[in-house]
Amino acid sequence: MDAEHKFVRDYAVTPANVHDRPVFDEVIDPDTVDPEVWTDSAYRSEETEAVLQHAEYVSHLHEQGRKDRPLTEAQKRRNRERARVRSRVEPVVGCQHNRMGGQWIRTIGLARAKIKMGLMNLTYNLMRSLQISRREGGGPAAT
Repeated sequence: MDAEHKFVRDYAVTPANVHDRPVFDEVIDPDTVDPEVWTDSAYRSEETEAVLQHAEYVSHLHEQGRKDRPLTEAQKRRNRERARVRSRVEPVVGCQHNRMGGQWIRTIGLARAKIKMGLMNLTYNLMRSLQISRREGGGPAAT
């Protein structure tokens, strides 16, 4: 996601029984102009940090406390700062889940699911582009 303009820049589709972490490397774009990655604590691992460092990204991965090792006040503060940026892209996910029927992708085969998600992302980006255009005064009037 592009946190500044709220566009979907890249995506990956996996079966429901696969965690997102294995495809994390696929969505890292070495040609991006914004070398920062903002994700939740599910992606935090030494391997992920090494991948990001190798790709010259600035890591902003949430930290997660444990029962025997709770977060320090500094870690909590950093997580709050990270949450402010991450909160900009959460409405995109909500829009796709609630308004575009993306909560459940019901297809036979992964290829069809990829196409459905791709079309959903394209549709969202077109709607977002129209919204930005209207806000700047260059698009058709709101109805």
